[in-house]
Amino acid sequence: MLVAIPFLYAPIAKFSDNHALLINASPSLPNWAFWLDKNFTPSRGALIFFEPPRSELLTGHFGKKPQIFGKRILGMPGDQVRHDGKNGKNVFINNRLVARTKPKTRKGAALTKGPEGIIPDGCYYVGTSHKHGFDSRYREIGFICAPRIIGTGRAIL
Repeated sequence: MLVAIPFLYAPIAKFSDNHALLINASPSLPNWAFWLDKNFTPSRGALIFFEPPRSELLTGHFGKKPQIFGKRILGMPGDQVRHDGKNGKNVFINNRLVARTKPKTRKGAALTKGPEGIIPDGCYYVGTSHKHGFDSRYREIGFICAPRIIGTGRAIL
């Protein structure tokens, strides 16, 4: 048994380099535990985890070093994003309603509508069905591009 330990270490170390268990503290996702695969293949509907962009708004709401965010990919490169309706409140991807914006955060900070137009190569529109979700519908998050993505996730609990 002791002889087998060195032979098992390398595959276990390689596996742990590419996978992780994540615990969710945010109400914007319905599950509290996720399995992370760092060798991600983005696809519409996939859950991705990413480093959020730095901004005063994020610092004010989540601290100087916010935890990683988890959101679903709603828009892929080449998709068309537009805001419509009163004050651009409705967000459409390829003419399909995917979200509604609100003017302020729960703490009263002003929010600005997110990017519009064609989603660039290597970038994604990410979102959640939670009405208070902080995602691509707001400029403070915007499109999430590949260098920010840590991996895809799968809900386990």
